[in-house]
Amino acid sequence: MAMRLNINIIGGSTPVRMDNGDVKNISYVFLRDGAVHAQDKIHPTPNERFWWNIKGGSKVAAIPTDCGMIGVLICYDSEFPELARRLVDQGALILFVPFCTDERQSYLRVRYCAQARAVENQSYVVLAGNVGNLPNVENMDIQYAQSCILTPCDFPFARDGIAADTTPNSETVAFADLHLDDLVRARNSGTVTNLKDRRYDLYRIDWERKEAEEAEEN
Repeated sequence: MAMRLNINIIGGSTPVRMDNGDVKNISYVFLRDGAVHAQDKIHPTPNERFWWNIKGGSKVAAIPTDCGMIGVLICYDSEFPELARRLVDQGALILFVPFCTDERQSYLRVRYCAQARAVENQSYVVLAGNVGNLPNVENMDIQYAQSCILTPCDFPFARDGIAADTTPNSETVAFADLHLDDLVRARNSGTVTNLKDRRYDLYRIDWERKEAEEAEEN
């Protein structure tokens, strides 16, 4: 479909049984050039672990597209700032967050954290969630969502940091034009420059070293 319609598709996540028998929650990205990428959910929720024995992945990786570098954070992963920062450090300009939440409180956790990720990383964050009821599917019987497209809070962007919003808990499509040049300007000369002003002398995660050590252990 991506190739036929000449679009890039970030798919919602789905449980996938791995060769070793583990089940992971994975989002697939389908690009118009035929490439397919996969991003594991890193942090399964307590619910996922209890009901489906979902195992967490171990790596997030920015994905190169013809629209720039992007990253995917599945639902709960958006609530961990280290992951978003890792993707942005790899070059991601847009973070996509497919999510499934069953009621408004759960949704707002994802929404508020995603807005924080947009501000602190000076990036766009796109939320897409499912709505409606599945009365015959245990533990997936209700959903609540309000999909949206979020921006940093600075002059080049929407006044409230929301480029597009949808009607709560209704099947709706959101559209917005996102200009990547605005991110570059904001990062270099914005009212605040979060990425430039980081204090590496006080805090830094050496991701490359950590991943190399994990690879050796495995």
